[in-house]
Amino acid sequence: MAKWTAADIPDQSGRIALITGANSGLGLHSARALAARGAKVLLACRSPERGRAALAQVAAVAETEPELVELDLADLASVRKAAADVRDRTGDALDVLMNNAGVMATPRRSTRDGFELQIGTNHLGHAALTWLLMPALRERAGARVVTVSSLAHSFGTVDVDDLDHTRRRYSPIRAYGQAKLANLMFALELDRRLRHHGMDVLSVAAHPGMSRTELPQNSARLRSAPAVVTKAVALGSSLITQPVSQGILPQLHAAAAPDVRGGQYFGPDGFREVRGHPAPAKMTRAARDEHTARRLWNATSELTGVEPDPS
Repeated sequence: MAKWTAADIPDQSGRIALITGANSGLGLHSARALAARGAKVLLACRSPERGRAALAQVAAVAETEPELVELDLADLASVRKAAADVRDRTGDALDVLMNNAGVMATPRRSTRDGFELQIGTNHLGHAALTWLLMPALRERAGARVVTVSSLAHSFGTVDVDDLDHTRRRYSPIRAYGQAKLANLMFALELDRRLRHHGMDVLSVAAHPGMSRTELPQNSARLRSAPAVVTKAVALGSSLITQPVSQGILPQLHAAAAPDVRGGQYFGPDGFREVRGHPAPAKMTRAARDEHTARRLWNATSELTGVEPDPS
């Protein structure tokens, strides 16, 4: 594969993309890149204040005016409201759904609906949003769902009977690994079901390697770490990670490159997939476990109360 960059994004004029977590980091930079190539970008953000600031940054480079969508993935009522809002605004026409938002290695906390925060935000909220928006995605030829996973999926274990870590000892990093493995398993199971039903929608996954986002610092803040620790985390992150402008390339490739196929997983092509340009990424055996993926799919529907689409 050639060294693909943001300059290789095809013209996106006439396409509509919804990006979760678009107020900062990977989401904001992805929004700017797609908007600069002509896409109408909907920025799905939890904080209206931060969302408006991000909207101004995207508008500065956009060819088509971007819009802000309020979305809190840790609140299923907000997910339903946002999905209805997007379907109404777009007239059921969505070309790209980029499931990008996430929280990382948080202390034990719960979503508004009572789920462990990381599985609830990173997986359950995104799965529900994807299913609720599928009618809009089906209306656009070649629409794509891009789910952002992580290198952390490699040490994750999905226990469908204990997603909330009520029986297992809670570990912030293990819970994060489970959530990111669930992201990848969901993307692959969605691809299998889309192909089974002959739907013209691609489900693709990507990970950013180790990129300079706010996730490590946010994790430290959620743990009420002293300011000096938060600063140390930020410094350490800057030394071993790649710029966000590089980290977004796998998910942009998944969203826009013409040769992408459903069920693919992209990451950086460098040593251990830490940094580099987009290339096919490695999946663990657990990620390819179709039996557990089916159980996760069904459990996700039961927990969220959202009917899977495709069923």
